[in-house]
Amino acid sequence: MSSTLSKANNVLLVLIILVNAYIIAAPFLPGIIFWAKSQDHKEVTKLEKQVSAPAPKQSQPNRLTIPSMLLSEPTYEGTNTYAELEKGVWRWPSGSTPDKGGNTILIGHRFTYTTPRGVFYLLDKVKTGNKIGLVWNNKKYIYKVFETKVVPATQTNILDPTAKPTLTLYTCTPLWWPKDRLVVTARLEKKL
Repeated sequence: MSSTLSKANNVLLVLIILVNAYIIAAPFLPGIIFWAKSQDHKEVTKLEKQVSAPAPKQSQPNRLTIPSMLLSEPTYEGTNTYAELEKGVWRWPSGSTPDKGGNTILIGHRFTYTTPRGVFYLLDKVKTGNKIGLVWNNKKYIYKVFETKVVPATQTNILDPTAKPTLTLYTCTPLWWPKDRLVVTARLEKKL
């Protein structure tokens, strides 16, 4: 009997250690993987070419490409916030679309324990002057970042319409206590 209890205790101890290791390591793993991938400049160069190349002639899903964070992901439409954010990059339905001008707003998770590398985990790597490509309805829109900032979650003016064609990306920040929003704003540079 005591042998069985001892084995059960050992199994539980190992499980507790593994769960705690995951909880501690999960927020850091995507950053480490990004660092390793960014050392090979081929992927960044490939994504930079993808941003500046014309939109493909064949029909394809709407797609966001940000070379500085090694991101090339489809964008999703829908009104179910939770379901769409679980898929990846979600276009906020009350915002505009690139073909209409105004403020196109794309939202994504930064970090959750179920998907540690949220689609916008590395949004903090985007800097002023970086290029962002967005394929929308088989047309390519190229934006240039003009501002990155952190705002309180209550600052909703980032969702307001704009006179100039603008792309607003935002996610929660910081990783461990996501009380604020990390916002990247870019202006349309050209349409292909």
